[in-house]
Amino acid sequence: MVSQALMLDAEKGELLKAPARIGKMGISEAKAFAALKSHSEAERRRRERINAHLATLRGLVPCTEKMDKATLLAAVISQVKEHKKNALEACKGLLVPMDDDEVKVETYFDGTLHFKASICCDYRPELLSDLRNAIDALPLKTVSAEISTLGSRLKNEFVLTNRRNKNALDDAGAIQLLTNSIHQTLTSVMEKGSASPKYSPRTKLPNKRRRVTFFDSSSSSS
Repeated sequence: MVSQALMLDAEKGELLKAPARIGKMGISEAKAFAALKSHSEAERRRRERINAHLATLRGLVPCTEKMDKATLLAAVISQVKEHKKNALEACKGLLVPMDDDEVKVETYFDGTLHFKASICCDYRPELLSDLRNAIDALPLKTVSAEISTLGSRLKNEFVLTNRRNKNALDDAGAIQLLTNSIHQTLTSVMEKGSASPKYSPRTKLPNKRRRVTFFDSSSSSS
């Protein structure tokens, strides 16, 4: 059995062969040679993939001179943040589901007191029926309801008003109580989904940041 000792040039990823040796140690050295050769090939392919991705990024980021890897990645991060900011600005006023779980409640007047409530979370089979039952249980009348989806995300927005008498809610305390009730009702629906991970299409991912937002009548628009 003839085998050759070898050395791995870590920087170039090349195997340097030593003079051949004959003996019982040749078998183990041959296995080591094969393993190091395989590792060297895997490293070479990995570097080629990284360099190809870096070349693609350089083509996407506007620049006038060649950037090193750290500068390139910093430029890409900055550009992604800018695009995300622009996307959020463009979505203002639109019913678009976002990444964060969220409940919002606010009030406004147009001659009648209205409650504008929204919930944004992952879709699950029972979500719509749970929302309907929760809204129906409130002492309010549904004026309108809108829904939008994006991937596995869903956003539902409701406009509610007093079911009995439009002038019955002149008391600020009563308005506050109803606003809190709406908020708690939608939050409980959202938390029900979180407590049932089998319904979530993304249970293997970390939980998203949950955000609940509350607006009282003093911050509402007229």
